[in-house]
Amino acid sequence: MRVGCPKEIKNHEYRVGLTPGAVREYVAHGHEVIIETKAGSGIGMDDGAYQAAGARIAGTAREVFEKSDMIVKVKEPQAAEWAMLREGQLLYTYLHLAPDPAQTKGLVESGATAIAYETVTDARGGLPLLAPMSEVAGRLAIQAGATALQKANGGRGILLGGVPGVLPAKVAIIGGGVVGLNAAKMAIGLGASVTILDRSIPRLRELDDIFNGRVMTRYSTIEALEEEAFDADVVVGAVLIPGAAAPKLVTREMLSGMKRGAVIVDVAIDQGGCFETSKATTHSDPTYEVDGVVHYCVANMPGAVPITSAQALNNATLHYGLMLADKGLAALAENEHLRAGLNVHKGKVTNQAVAEALGYELSEAAAIVRAA
Repeated sequence: MRVGCPKEIKNHEYRVGLTPGAVREYVAHGHEVIIETKAGSGIGMDDGAYQAAGARIAGTAREVFEKSDMIVKVKEPQAAEWAMLREGQLLYTYLHLAPDPAQTKGLVESGATAIAYETVTDARGGLPLLAPMSEVAGRLAIQAGATALQKANGGRGILLGGVPGVLPAKVAIIGGGVVGLNAAKMAIGLGASVTILDRSIPRLRELDDIFNGRVMTRYSTIEALEEEAFDADVVVGAVLIPGAAAPKLVTREMLSGMKRGAVIVDVAIDQGGCFETSKATTHSDPTYEVDGVVHYCVANMPGAVPITSAQALNNATLHYGLMLADKGLAALAENEHLRAGLNVHKGKVTNQAVAEALGYELSEAAAIVRAA
């Protein structure tokens, strides 16, 4: 199979879908790899590194799309990219379609087969291709929150960990999954006072055991969310419903009860955000203020640390990517976890959460791959 990797074009996105190490693996499996020139510049890898790994360098993204059977990316295709997709072509990347009707329409009209990293599952019910970026984003959320808390950046002017004789900042984390766990690790490491809210009692027990009393855990109700948000200096939104739009848990009205200069970090912004006042921002203009509360809603947070992120992402996606390259659509028939990643196929939406969110008729992925 001819596997193509274009340079990412989203604002300040420096990651790359294939590292030179991943290219070597595809080549070792007998596949041809086409890399757009300078695709790896954001992680310090020049065209020579890719050529040494066995890739062919293409001068433009259009050449990559035209000559490849499968496109491997990081972020969802932008309008110029989905216009280059064609029927029968595989797209393997993050998609986050539920809050993005324009992209969904573009993929449906392209006729391509789109497989979303964020809905591929594993035997334990986890999301193995989302997890590494959730780890990165959770840790970055605290760095971003600490920076936004500085007075010059619009925040309250509080040091996250305080100093002897001065209380630390209070951090409330909504959601105890991978993002929430990693955010808590970073916040505790910096000396903050941390509370995690979640609706799973078993998960709260796990977190209590993991942190051995160093964080407070609380069952998430409207009342609990209000109390913690009102008391917090930083609120991290870390809620995920796989494939679906994030629920709006903190309303505009609740902002009036928060401290002036408090910071919201919405890690769920890729899925629409879990704060009613969230709107996607970029690394070049990451924050805005609503009712005196600073909002940090960058939609590709891990792009800020591309060397770490690209390596972690490739470690996770390589296994399934090789399956797709080796077997094509047959890989979806053989592996139910990879099949869970199928979101769009030949003009049909195959993910239930996306179909429900955007009003498409659902086509069962299993039936589609059996007929392929």
